[in-house]
Amino acid sequence: MIALFPLGSVLVPGLVLPLHVFEPRYRRLVSDLLERPDDQQAFGVVAIREGREVGVDGVTALHEVGTLAVLREVSAYPDGRSDVVTDGGARFRLLRLVDEGTPYHCAEVEWLAEDDGEPDAPLLAAEVVRRFDAYREAVARAGAVEAAQMLEMPPDPRVLSYLVAAAMVLDLRDRQFLLEAVTTSERLRAELRLLARETVLMRELPSLPAVDLGRIASGVN
Repeated sequence: MIALFPLGSVLVPGLVLPLHVFEPRYRRLVSDLLERPDDQQAFGVVAIREGREVGVDGVTALHEVGTLAVLREVSAYPDGRSDVVTDGGARFRLLRLVDEGTPYHCAEVEWLAEDDGEPDAPLLAAEVVRRFDAYREAVARAGAVEAAQMLEMPPDPRVLSYLVAAAMVLDLRDRQFLLEAVTTSERLRAELRLLARETVLMRELPSLPAVDLGRIASGVN
């Protein structure tokens, strides 16, 4: 059983996620977490399929696969708001919502295994790195500030697959699709297709109307 924090963005395993917490129900969530032992201070982040982040009736549907957010740092304000920093941990699949008597949602979940899949994952990872370099150059030419922040790619195929999923300028649907990939190989193959598509798009951007190149913003509630 875990508490849920629905967001209008996708948390990828290994990604640092800062949040500004101001809604009363999520202030209560942070307070409840801080009363637990350090190794139990975590909640589930799941992307909103329909609805919005703010408001009692804002969320009407959630995606099935989300990521555990492990609480690393809390900076509290005198009025009860707080800034928190979390790390993306294990993936899960929502099984059912459970009423625990809290103002925030809780759910029973199934934890998802991290399977590399086919033995060609290292070869796929090498090709992803090559295409990501071309994508990064196209992003830099388009003037996106994120290009300077894209660091060297890690050698581990699984870690690489999640880093690329977080680093690319994608809409929620595509990023959620990558999060839900059953194996590392499947995720890397999907990234090869997306990198080919997005690299062409980035190269054409100077001749297109103004486009928002910003990465998904840090969540608020």
